[in-house]
Amino acid sequence: MQHYMQAPDRSAPGSIQVASVNAIQDVVPLVEQALAAPAEEEEVQLEDIALTAAIPVPPSAAPQPEMLPDNPVTLAALEDEPITDLPQEEPAPSFGCEIDFKAQPVAAAMVKLTLNAPCLGNERFTLHHNGMMFADATDAEGRAEISVPALNKAAIFIATFTSGDSAVADAEVGTLEYYDRAVVQWNGPEGLQIHALEYEAGYEGDGHVWAGAARDLASAAKGEGGFITRLGDAEAFNPMMAEIYTFPSGTALKEGTIAINLEAEVTEDNCNTDIEAQILQKSGADRMAAKELVLAMPECDAVGDYLVLKNLFDDLNIARN
Repeated sequence: MQHYMQAPDRSAPGSIQVASVNAIQDVVPLVEQALAAPAEEEEVQLEDIALTAAIPVPPSAAPQPEMLPDNPVTLAALEDEPITDLPQEEPAPSFGCEIDFKAQPVAAAMVKLTLNAPCLGNERFTLHHNGMMFADATDAEGRAEISVPALNKAAIFIATFTSGDSAVADAEVGTLEYYDRAVVQWNGPEGLQIHALEYEAGYEGDGHVWAGAARDLASAAKGEGGFITRLGDAEAFNPMMAEIYTFPSGTALKEGTIAINLEAEVTEDNCNTDIEAQILQKSGADRMAAKELVLAMPECDAVGDYLVLKNLFDDLNIARN
């Protein structure tokens, strides 16, 4: 039998209803029994548990790892071996410039040089030959063509570029013994000049040979007289210049004396400076002489004047051939 307590009606004052004592007595034992003897927790058995994150068990059909044999393990080396040199990385190959450099002997013991360096366009190079040096440059396509007076019968020419590239050409100049040559070379702009006075000619005469009246190799090839060759680029950075006078001593049509002088023009570029130069003179078959020269130029108020330097070159005494 269940007993209920009706909630009191708080809307009507003084009308609070009280349940009977019997009903309260019937309820209390039930509450006390529940508080006094709590029910024991029933042990729950877990079955068919599926793990959501665990190492999968390989199926029985999958290959299983084999056990190592029970044989004793033998060490391959019980002593430390010296470490040998490790292989080094090979340097990357450098791709140099392929240069075609040829030398061809021509008339009057001259040599035609042809330089072709396609990857060195508009590049400065220095040409070396038997003590003579001058600087020039290739064109936009890497080419240069120069006629150079030979100073050795077995002529060797070396062209070196500022990039480090270089090339060598050679030629056999069989007619060199018939020609005498005087060379002046220097670093810097123009200013030094060779003046040859052939057969006692005076200045501005027919036998006065210099850069302003240079002639060409045809005069020497015919035995008529000498000619001037100027080498180098005066407008280039750090110019190296050379000037050469050639006379056909072995085939000359006349006998007489050739006086060779060196002149220095005072310019705005070289005034009040020292000019360092070298003098080379080739005579006969293989005689070669060299001199060093340091020339102190006058003050700049002397621009336009000339210094005449005699006795730096030996005069040529020409016998009739």
